[in-house]
Amino acid sequence: MPVRGPGYISAMLRDGPIPRAVHGAIEYVAAIAFIVVPLLLGYSSDAAVATSIVVGVVILVAAASTEGPTSLVNQIPIAAHVVLDYLLAVFLIAAPFLFGFAQETAPLVFFIALGVAHLLLTIATRFVPDAEASAQGPRRGRRGRSGPAEDEPVASGEPPR
Repeated sequence: MPVRGPGYISAMLRDGPIPRAVHGAIEYVAAIAFIVVPLLLGYSSDAAVATSIVVGVVILVAAASTEGPTSLVNQIPIAAHVVLDYLLAVFLIAAPFLFGFAQETAPLVFFIALGVAHLLLTIATRFVPDAEASAQGPRRGRRGRSGPAEDEPVASGEPPR
């Protein structure tokens, strides 16, 4: 298996269709949902309630602390946030089974659905804006060539290929 360098990681962080600001806004909504939903739905499992509230607070702190347009304090580097997002998605899917509330339908569905949604959101987010990406060097297009992908505008005014 070939070893991939920092350029590969940088490309992964800038290829998604969802802007980082939208990702951040969705995280604030998810944080509030994790805090409020167990109280609204009346989870019978104390473990489900506690886990949901803790997850909500963790998401809120991470969203407010990560470098970016929706941050309150730029303390967490974006690369660390991405790793945290993947770990959180796996944790959300596993939590009902780890903490023994898999037999209660509402929190089971809520945790798994939001875990899968968070995973898909993280995969689809463009964490490195195009301006930062262009400062890092030429981009490999979708066909493996250097330069813009077919659907990207060309800065020189010539039409896209």
